[in-house]
Amino acid sequence: MAVFEKLVIANRGEIALRILRACHSMGIKTVAVHSTVDRNLKHVALADEAVCIGPGPSTDSYLNIPAIIAATEVTDAVAVHPGYGFLAENADFAERVEQSGFVFVGPRPETIRLMGDKVSAIEAMRAAGVPCVPGSDGALGNDIAENRAIAREIGYPVIIKAAAGGGGRGMRVVHTEAHLSNALQLTQQEAQTYFGDGTIYMEKFLLNPRHVEVQVMADQHGNAIHLGERDCSTQRRHQKVIEEAPAPGVTPEQRAEIGEICVEACKRIGYRGAGTFEFLFDSGHFYFIEMNTRIQVEHCVSEMITGVDLIKEQIRVAANHRLSYTQEDIVIRGHAIECRINAENPETFMPCPGMVEGFHAPGGPGIRVESHIYDGYRVPPHYDSMIGKLIAHGEDRNTAIARMRMALDEMVLNGIDTNIPLHRWLLLDPGFIKGGFNIHYLEKRLEDRAPD
Repeated sequence: MAVFEKLVIANRGEIALRILRACHSMGIKTVAVHSTVDRNLKHVALADEAVCIGPGPSTDSYLNIPAIIAATEVTDAVAVHPGYGFLAENADFAERVEQSGFVFVGPRPETIRLMGDKVSAIEAMRAAGVPCVPGSDGALGNDIAENRAIAREIGYPVIIKAAAGGGGRGMRVVHTEAHLSNALQLTQQEAQTYFGDGTIYMEKFLLNPRHVEVQVMADQHGNAIHLGERDCSTQRRHQKVIEEAPAPGVTPEQRAEIGEICVEACKRIGYRGAGTFEFLFDSGHFYFIEMNTRIQVEHCVSEMITGVDLIKEQIRVAANHRLSYTQEDIVIRGHAIECRINAENPETFMPCPGMVEGFHAPGGPGIRVESHIYDGYRVPPHYDSMIGKLIAHGEDRNTAIARMRMALDEMVLNGIDTNIPLHRWLLLDPGFIKGGFNIHYLEKRLEDRAPD
């Protein structure tokens, strides 16, 4: 069975280049859609065809559904890969693509809707036997007495979350009953403002949680596998900074157990393609928080420890192929660490667009660089500040850390501020070296090192 003849890459930057490389290795022709400010991106030059879909602001280009559909039609492409970010988890976009007669490389629209609403996602996961954080088991009403009773049953501290939330917005921690009413009201208003949906729910606030996620892949024939877990606890303001796989301290038995639970959940909801189950991991227990129905930034560390090309497999599955692997084929080998390289001030974290005046990528055993930048590339101000990912793999965690330190020292990136100094500092931090810290660790360390 053949894969697609021609595919539209509906994204930009390093992920667009990653998709293009996978397509070309599979003999698939590519169409790069791009904004006016992205006409000089590397994948645009390398694609078989390129179509400008609008000006710099993403609302006028990469979020412009009619323009992407039109580009797919005029180039006679048969499939659309959304990458991650932008429209990757937009069920309406997936639906429009399929209604127009094209293949959406990702889950079915109804699955994206189900898992995109955190309340319905938790309900679906509870029904599938996935362990969840103790909570309200659904959306909260306006009865304050009932909400107080729910909070007491859960036990303080609790966290109020927007059902349609993301990016660290629409959530508030409450430590005492006296603050509950006000927190509910403020979070509801915030949810309505940011997401256009005032639905909120309540969960137990775990005091020492780690962010651990399980990578899954499922086909359209009822087959599903997991590829182990990643630790994404190195975060700042709910944004990941460093990811690694496998997660320190997770035993093979725990991995097999939670992996099997996720696989069975995929089969139960009829999942298709690549996806990630996100958990809080506390005191040896997994608690489901949400599912990402797309390929993720940190997919590379899972690829490095399993040898599976997730993008190629994702495309094959979209073309109705069966999975290339069984669970028995997936063997965890070594350890991988990924540093997100952002064009931002390493102290203030302010984005730093501008001209790259010199770029040298590191190399050596176990080193992988995913980036679209080059000498003379201008980082635009319109998009996320991430300009690349640096991945190090070794036979064990210590080797991966040592290789990452060397790679960070080798990496030259002049002309703009980057967070490379932050990564160098973190890779020498005793807490990071030990591993297994919680999601609050980095912010606490940054507070500790900040000058008075």
